[in-house]
Amino acid sequence: MSRSLRVHPESIDQVKLALKRNGYPRQKDLAEELEISLSTLNNYLNGRPVDNLNFQEISEKLGQDWKAIAFLDQQSTPSNSNVNPDPWTPDLDQDEAIPDVDYYVERPPIESTCYQTLLRPGALVRIKAPSLMGKTLLIARVLKKLVAQQGYQTVYINLHLANHADLGNLNSLLKWFSFCVSESLGLANRLADYWYEGLSTSKMACTNYFERYLLRQVNRPVVLCLDEVDRVFTHRDVASDFLGMLRAWHEKAKMGKRLERLRLVVVHSTEVYIPLNLNESPFNVGVPIELPELTQEQIIELAQQYQLDCTASEVEQLQGLVGGHPYLIGECFNHLKFNGTGSLEKVLNNAATEAGIYRNHLRHLWQMLQQHQALADAFKDVIEASCPIPLESRSAYKLHSMGLVHLQAHQVTLRCQLYREYFQARFQETP
Repeated sequence: MSRSLRVHPESIDQVKLALKRNGYPRQKDLAEELEISLSTLNNYLNGRPVDNLNFQEISEKLGQDWKAIAFLDQQSTPSNSNVNPDPWTPDLDQDEAIPDVDYYVERPPIESTCYQTLLRPGALVRIKAPSLMGKTLLIARVLKKLVAQQGYQTVYINLHLANHADLGNLNSLLKWFSFCVSESLGLANRLADYWYEGLSTSKMACTNYFERYLLRQVNRPVVLCLDEVDRVFTHRDVASDFLGMLRAWHEKAKMGKRLERLRLVVVHSTEVYIPLNLNESPFNVGVPIELPELTQEQIIELAQQYQLDCTASEVEQLQGLVGGHPYLIGECFNHLKFNGTGSLEKVLNNAATEAGIYRNHLRHLWQMLQQHQALADAFKDVIEASCPIPLESRSAYKLHSMGLVHLQAHQVTLRCQLYREYFQARFQETP
């Protein structure tokens, strides 16, 4: 069996920087491309042991010489390990999943609305926007402000970190969820004291664990953010029970119970296409937040943060290609600031090609489409259309969550010209 390797402490900053410079805005984008778990990638990026082969594969993808950055961990081989992992122990430190906000432009009044709402006992904020629109950056900014100015405790849980098996089983999901919150609050795991198998429902056990244990151990408000809630949508029964429990907590908090200390943030990328009882769904209560594209003024402000001297005309050219897409704009500015190779004009001319700065992002989207032929066919119809067209609802929601289309009532339009140019060429190459 191969030995484990970990990134040398002196190279950790280097590999983290390489992630974004190689076109991966989020850890999960690279993890999905390599078909490895998010926890494995996170362990690599934070200097924790990973399998030798995974170490080499990740290093190569990030343009790193694995031999130069490797630090052999002699204590991580299976023969030296006599510890049985706790099945409810998540592999990833949740706090590490929240990105640092180096460059950020506010989209008023969204930030202040989120902040002010979460000051209220039992608050619920629902943030919905397609992939890469800045949902996680927004909540990271709000959570950090609540900690700094109000002294609140915050918990960030990304459902992308849950195993597929746990997502499909309510009892397993709620145990994983409860353990993650315990860990984030720095509290001991006492699931065994509250989970009476066969004597109560999983939802009752989870609620008791929060009310009678977790929230009794803290003397200040706790803001709990659940990111990528979409992942549970495909498991209808589990989703209905899990989301119904969150709605029940929100309602119970209004009665002045201990749950009023808990403020919830639910983040998702697409419309809720599963049938939920209106009286049990968290998606028709609380404060809804949708993230718009950046305006020209906001793009100019972001350019100034990068210390780039972009004219209004250049910004218009950029918008003509990528619209107000925060990630695509940020990638352009990031390239111009840190790579220093070429002008904005050159970046735009090559943008939709395999030599362009968006190549990894575009390839990733293409790979996702190729895995679902019906979705690819639906998107091809959008590419070829010159006006909004109707699509089957599941395909429309999925394309919208991927950030490829705008969703308007029951019709969709293409998100930006960059996608038309790149994917039109790809579809022409594909028989």
